[in-house]
Amino acid sequence: MSYFAEPFGGATLNAAINVYVEGQLQTAEGEEEGLFNGPQRVSGPAGKYIIGDRDPLVVKYGTSIPTGSGLGTSATLNVVWLALVRREEVTTREDKMHLAELAYETEKTLGIIGGKQDQYASAVGGINLFEFTSEGVTGEPVNIAPDRLAELESLMLLCYTGKARLSSNIHRNVWGNFRAGNQTTLNALFSLRQSAYEARDAMEQWDLQRLADIISAQRHYMRDLDASTSNEQIEQLFDLTAPDVLGGKPTGAGGGGCILFIARDQQAKENCRDRLEAQHLHVLNVAFDFEGVVVTRQ
Repeated sequence: MSYFAEPFGGATLNAAINVYVEGQLQTAEGEEEGLFNGPQRVSGPAGKYIIGDRDPLVVKYGTSIPTGSGLGTSATLNVVWLALVRREEVTTREDKMHLAELAYETEKTLGIIGGKQDQYASAVGGINLFEFTSEGVTGEPVNIAPDRLAELESLMLLCYTGKARLSSNIHRNVWGNFRAGNQTTLNALFSLRQSAYEARDAMEQWDLQRLADIISAQRHYMRDLDASTSNEQIEQLFDLTAPDVLGGKPTGAGGGGCILFIARDQQAKENCRDRLEAQHLHVLNVAFDFEGVVVTRQ
């Protein structure tokens, strides 16, 4: 968030995963007559737009993961539809960084409260340390060997709690406390920023327990930001999985959505999955994605 990043500098460690938003831009031929009311209309939880009155175009986009999951889905949706409607090549890292900034500025104009790390993470892809200052955004890929990445992927579980949450509500509380000079909030923000560098170092030095400890500490820093980042269900799930995991944290702003766990080993991962599925929760195996936004022409 600019409230913190501009005076102090911000940093996040982000990983893009193989959960996708897909979109299409096509002519309006064959669309059901009367489907749209006026030159533009949105339908559905993702989006369907018609653009222009003469030779109109239709933009469709969606995802299998609900918004409010804590996976940056809402920001990614905005990256996708901007990539579609701009109809420009998005091939270089610079192109993707520019697109991410446009998506953030669009949200800011609409009054959506939030940071810009999700836009950059989804547009660029891979695992990156992003730094945010008043001068702009820089991003450096994390240097980790392919076999280490594969090992980390094999131990990760992503659990959807079944409860979406609106991150802007959490942001409103956090930044209200920040502007009021709440020292606990300020300390937590500095700790979260520092943890991004520590997590990057743990990955590059391949200290998996250290990485898990840092991720777990982030969960506690988040609770210091605002109590709504956790709830009874989330705390119970951490208690439930404690014997089988090295660490974990709610994704995104917390308060619901998804929880990321790093299992101790493969057997512990299966135990953890069984425990979570017994609670009727949806568990995903995830892999890292290194392409980011991809635009193809047909």
